[in-house]
Amino acid sequence: MAIETIPFDAAPYLGTAEAQAELVNDAFESGDPRYVAAALGTIARARGMTKVAKEAGISREALYRALSPEGDPKLSTLLGVLKALKLSIKAEAA
Repeated sequence: MAIETIPFDAAPYLGTAEAQAELVNDAFESGDPRYVAAALGTIARARGMTKVAKEAGISREALYRALSPEGDPKLSTLLGVLKALKLSIKAEAA
C-alpha cells in the first residue's frame, strides 16, 4: 500500500515577525535566489498575499509569479515586498 502525502506549507507556522525574519535571514545567507523568493512567498502567504501585494504596489498575480519557484523578481519588486513585510536586509563584510 502506497503512503499518501500532502505538500507541506510552512506559512501557518510563521506567525511571528521573529520567525519570519529568521527564515529570510537563512534564505539570504544561503545565496540561493530561488530560496529567497520561496521564503518571501511563504511569509507573504502567512500575512495575506492580497495585503502584501497592495502594500508592495503590485498585483497579487504579479506577486505570485515573482515569488514562485520559477520567478525571478526584479530588485524593485524585492524591495517593495520587503517593505510591505516590514523586513529589512543589511550587508556586513564577509
